[in-house]
Amino acid sequence: MQLESYFDFISPIDIRIKGHRIGIDTILTPFLEGFSPEMIAADYPELGLEKIYATITYYYRNQTDVADYLQSLQEWREQHYQETLKNPSPVAERLRQLKSERMLSSSK
Repeated sequence: MQLESYFDFISPIDIRIKGHRIGIDTILTPFLEGFSPEMIAADYPELGLEKIYATITYYYRNQTDVADYLQSLQEWREQHYQETLKNPSPVAERLRQLKSERMLSSSK
């Protein structure tokens, strides 16, 4: 089995573990922060260690490309977040308003 067969390459900023809606960044971010594969598996038992190790191996075999992918994904998320702050949905705007009203009423 080829290592790439563990993944769905959906777009340049969306690589998921095959059979799941979980992106490789979900595994790699904690791994790069020092979490062991077993610790990650405890948070994502539906993946199993095989897929977690496959993701880590894919990272090591393609370190430059995966690092670029993770950086692009982070930049996309930040851009999306900033756009959301500038143009909040009506629901988000209403929730902010309710929270503000609640804080004002509790401080009286």
